Amino acid sequence: YYTHRVIEDPEWSLATVPHLTELCLQHIVHNFEKNPILDRLLPEHQRKVLDRLSTGLPLAVTANLISDEDYWKRCCTERWQVCDISNYGDSWKRMFFERHLENILKCFIPNTTDPKQVLELIPLCKDYVWKLEVDQFLPPVKVDQKEEKDDLSDTGSDFGLGEVSTHHYNLGVLITALPHLEELHLTYGVKDCGMNFEWNLFNFTHQDCCNLAVAVKTCHNLKVFKLTRSKVDDDKTRLLVRNLLDHPSLVELNLSHNLIRDKGARAVGKLINHSRLETLDLCNNQIRHLGAQALAQALAENSTLTSLNLRLNCLEDKGGEAIGHALLTNTTLKSIHLGSNNLSEPTAVLFSQVLAQNTTLTSINFSCNHLGLDGGKQLLEGLKDNKALTEFDLRLAEVGQETEYLIHQIVWANREAARLGALQHPPTKPL
Repeated sequence: YYTHRVIEDPEWSLATVPHLTELCLQHIVHNFEKNPILDRLLPEHQRKVLDRLSTGLPLAVTANLISDEDYWKRCCTERWQVCDISNYGDSWKRMFFERHLENILKCFIPNTTDPKQVLELIPLCKDYVWKLEVDQFLPPVKVDQKEEKDDLSDTGSDFGLGEVSTHHYNLGVLITALPHLEELHLTYGVKDCGMNFEWNLFNFTHQDCCNLAVAVKTCHNLKVFKLTRSKVDDDKTRLLVRNLLDHPSLVELNLSHNLIRDKGARAVGKLINHSRLETLDLCNNQIRHLGAQALAQALAENSTLTSLNLRLNCLEDKGGEAIGHALLTNTTLKSIHLGSNNLSEPTAVLFSQVLAQNTTLTSINFSCNHLGLDGGKQLLEGLKDNKALTEFDLRLAEVGQETEYLIHQIVWANREAARLGALQHPPTKPL
C-alpha cells in the first residue's frame, strides 16, 4: 500500500519575496559603517536608507556625509527628552553637534579624560557649532592625601600644588578651531555635587582666566560672551577686559553673579568705549559708587550701548546720581536696570530731569529701592511730558500706591501709542 502526500507551506506566497532592490538596500544599511554608500543612490533609495540607519553610527561616518535633517532629528529625540530647535537656528544637525560637544565638555575631567575625545570631534563638528553653553567644568580628581605627601617630599616644595590641582579644561584649542562660534556661555562650577561639596569645585583659577582670555581674544566672530556664577573678581575682570578691548564683533557681555568690585567696574567702563558693546549685564556683583561713577563716565561718551543691567549691586545715591548725569547726555541707551541698589530720593530727583530730557530711554527699573513718597512725586513730575518710556518698574520702591498708579497710566499710554505707531508704519524689509 502506498500513501500519496503533498507537503507545502500553506502561508507561502510569492508576494512576500523581497525585490532584489530591497535586498540591496538592506545590505547597504547593515554595512553602512564599513561602506557608507549614499550619494550614488537614487533619491528614493537614499530616503529609504536614511530612514533605516541607526542613530548609533560613529560620527566619523555620519558627520560630514549625512545632511538630512530627519536623520539628525531622530538622533536628537532619541538622546534628549526636550528638543527645541528654535534655539539652534531651526537646525537639528546643529542642535545635535552643539549639545553633543557641550556634554563632552561638561563631563571632561582634566588629567583623567583623554583629550582626544575633544580633538577628534573638532573636524567633525566645526562647521555646525555656532553657540556653546557649558554650565559645568569638572576639576581634576583629588589626589590621595598619602600620595600628595609623597609628592611633596619628592619635590621639596608645595608651592602651587593646590592651584594646579584645580585647573579646568583649557578651551583655547577648541574655541580657535570653531570658525562659526558666535555665542559662548560659561559657568565654572559643578552641578549636583551632593555630599561631595567642596569650595574648590567652584574655583575659577587665574590660569583658567588667562587661558579663556586668550581664547576669546582670538575668536574674532564672537558676538555674545557670558561668564556667570564663576567668582570672577577684579583682577580676573581686568585680565578679561584687556583681551576684549577693540574686539571686532563682541556686542553682548554678561558678567553677572560674580565678585566684581569698583576696580573691575573701572575696567569694564574702559571696555565700553573700546568695543562695540550693545548689551552689558553686571547684575549681582559688589559695585559701589566709585565703580558706578566710572561706568557713568564711559556711558556719557558712549554711542553703542543700548542695555545696562546693574541690579543687585550697592551703588547708593552717589552712584545712582552719576548714572543719572550720564543719561542727561547719552542718546543711545534704551534700557537700564537699577533695582536693589539702596537708592533713595536724591537719585529720584535727578532721574526726574532725565525723564524730562531724555528721549531714548524706553525702560527703567527702580524696583526694591527706597525712593520714598517725595521721590515718587518727582518721578511723576518728570514723566508728564515723556512720550518715550514704555516700561517703568517701581515695585517695592516705596513711592506710594497713588503715584505708582499715575505713573503706570502714563507709561501704558506711551506703550499704546508706540504699538499703534508700529502698526501704521511697519518696518520695511531690506531687498
